[in-house]
Amino acid sequence: QVQLVESGGGLVQAGGSLKLSCAASGRTLGAYPMGWFRQAPGKEREFVAGINWSGDFTDYADSVKGRFTISRDNAKNTVYLQMNSLKPEDTAVYYCAIQRSYADRRSGDSVDYWGLGTPVTVSS
Repeated sequence: QVQLVESGGGLVQAGGSLKLSCAASGRTLGAYPMGWFRQAPGKEREFVAGINWSGDFTDYADSVKGRFTISRDNAKNTVYLQMNSLKPEDTAVYYCAIQRSYADRRSGDSVDYWGLGTPVTVSS
């Protein structure tokens, strides 16, 4: 079975930093693009960041560009999201995802597998 487990979420003050991890089992991630999405209660899940199979290309939502960094270590079968200068509006449950193509990275419709999510709360 394919399983994605996110970790690293929690409570942080505005301006602080968190690093999220997404560890995979049951599937080798090196052949697939990966993404991070987030969802606040009562709202639609939205794209945060994407990375191609090798890590050579990345993409970010305008709301997080310059503050967040997505990376991957295929040898460890793990994807990361470094979040700096956090704002209260970043509060959400963050999900990692295995996607079918990097070209469709911004769409949740491209996702083959979702993690269960890790909550991030940013206080002011």
